[in-house]
Amino acid sequence: METKINQLLKGVCMSCCVSIRLNYLRCLRLHREVVSQSPREEPWLRDKRDTVLGMVMGAVNNFRDAMPKMQIRAPVRQLEHAGSGSCLPGYYTAAELRPVLERPPQDPSSPGALGKPFHTDNLSPTEQHEKEKGEEKHCFNLFASDRISLSRDLGPDTRPPECIKQTFKRCPSLMTTSVIIVFHNEAWSTLLRTVYSVLHSSPAVFLKEIILVDDASTDEALKDELDNYLQQLNAVRVVRQRERKGLITARLLGASVATGDILTFLDAHCECFQGWLEPLLARIAENYTAVVSPDITTIDLNTFEFMKPSPYGQSHNRGNFDWGLSFGWESLPDQEKHRRKDETYPIKTPAFAGGLFSISKEYFYHIGSYDEEMEIWGGENIEMSFRVWQCGGQLEIIPCSIVGHVFRTKSPHTFPKGTQVIARNQVRLAEVWMDDYKEIFYRRNQQAAQMAKERSFGDVSRRMDLRRRLECRSFSWYLKNVYPEVFMPDLSPLQFGAVKNLGKDLCLDAGENNDGGKELIMYPCHGLGGNQYFEYSTHHELRHNIQKELCVHGTEGSVKLEDCQYRGHHTFAQAEQKWELKENQMLLNPGCQLCLSARHEHPSLVPCNPSDRYQHWIFT
Repeated sequence: METKINQLLKGVCMSCCVSIRLNYLRCLRLHREVVSQSPREEPWLRDKRDTVLGMVMGAVNNFRDAMPKMQIRAPVRQLEHAGSGSCLPGYYTAAELRPVLERPPQDPSSPGALGKPFHTDNLSPTEQHEKEKGEEKHCFNLFASDRISLSRDLGPDTRPPECIKQTFKRCPSLMTTSVIIVFHNEAWSTLLRTVYSVLHSSPAVFLKEIILVDDASTDEALKDELDNYLQQLNAVRVVRQRERKGLITARLLGASVATGDILTFLDAHCECFQGWLEPLLARIAENYTAVVSPDITTIDLNTFEFMKPSPYGQSHNRGNFDWGLSFGWESLPDQEKHRRKDETYPIKTPAFAGGLFSISKEYFYHIGSYDEEMEIWGGENIEMSFRVWQCGGQLEIIPCSIVGHVFRTKSPHTFPKGTQVIARNQVRLAEVWMDDYKEIFYRRNQQAAQMAKERSFGDVSRRMDLRRRLECRSFSWYLKNVYPEVFMPDLSPLQFGAVKNLGKDLCLDAGENNDGGKELIMYPCHGLGGNQYFEYSTHHELRHNIQKELCVHGTEGSVKLEDCQYRGHHTFAQAEQKWELKENQMLLNPGCQLCLSARHEHPSLVPCNPSDRYQHWIFT
């Protein structure tokens, strides 16, 4: 009898070795067959049979687990539980959260101490020359920065009480982070103040390292001198790109050598407020798919004053995008205000600035890191915003995490290949993530539209494959569920493009820095969209909706750009923003029964005269 059972089990084991499709039900059936062979088996025989069956079941399970999983799913973090030996119950103590590096004693009267402004108005001729030279090179007051301590204290913690009192659980334990800072010819003082700020304000238990990525700087001080200086800071190292490839490639390089569980990206001219890191790490511990940004405050580019948070809370902003695919800020909608109970609650944001954020390293790569075919800089933050939301993650701002940033009014750097790389990057993101809504963008950017037509934006097949593998949602879903407040321009406006005057042979132009309230100008037609892009909407408005929703607003005499009165959601355009494009090429404002004319320096409303060529307009 034993021989028969052994033969049968041997045959089963052999079949397991040649087939990975065996399952639990087949093993149960086998069990019944073996038992039916010997209804009155001896105990020793039953024990031997059970042992061998256990081996068979183990083999079946091993084969099942070895099967290739063709469908990619979001990685699932294994939560650590108290008592497992990997973490302790309770909350982290202040002693456990001590920073990597204690600040040296501070002189409260020193320049910029406690985050106060350092004014540089009354300078000697030599000092004024130094200041102007630094501003020309870096587009901020380098003279002031160089005189402020690299380890300056930002003063008492002025965050709201709930932020100061916030505690962080040991289980699941907060993970370690690598802070990645990309720089290109950055000023020595702002770069090192960023580094010291991280060291002075980050718990040693969580900060794995600071990685400085040099994007082919040419300043000699940022080469051997920087390497030698950083030898005193064990947690800091530099990796270098030999040729300038831009922010995107540099960040990918930094991520590839990072050893922390979480990647935290910062710009090279930041200062971290106390308690900035823990809320970011804690939110990722709660939600593995959260991509979190600190609440970014301003470091004044002239005085280096750090705008500290208010203990009474403040009106927060969130990130957005416009239909020219530029990033912007807006106030929180009422729904988001009501959802949050206090300042410890994250803010859901449709888009993020992309300069300062934390993300699980594993999730960073799962979600597609960056588009490696994007070049230099521009559009990568909007691409990542769409991708994270559409593919199952979420973007959040953490108000209890405060980081200051020097916002410059212009970039001090030149762009290899010119600024057309930004348009190319934008086309890549539009083609992959925006579905048919990309046409709204192309109408506003003729350079991008031409690239799309010529297919000169590179191969996006790998990014399209990523979208399919991750089973990402449509852009329509994003607009409906993530950003329902966005104004939706006409998918098919009645007319669009440049508005050309036949009398002057010039085009209607918004003018420089016209955010509303300024008169329009006439300017040579350039065919690039931008300031000369207008839409004649189905609501009979002349909309200039590139970065803001602005409309041509006619009153007796003057014509200006003003905020559009119609914004959807039960709003209406008044007579001043209504226009009739007549068959005789005249633009009539029906409210005052006057026509748009280009006869004078600025477009104006005058009595209608069909024979006056300065009142004839065409869309081109």
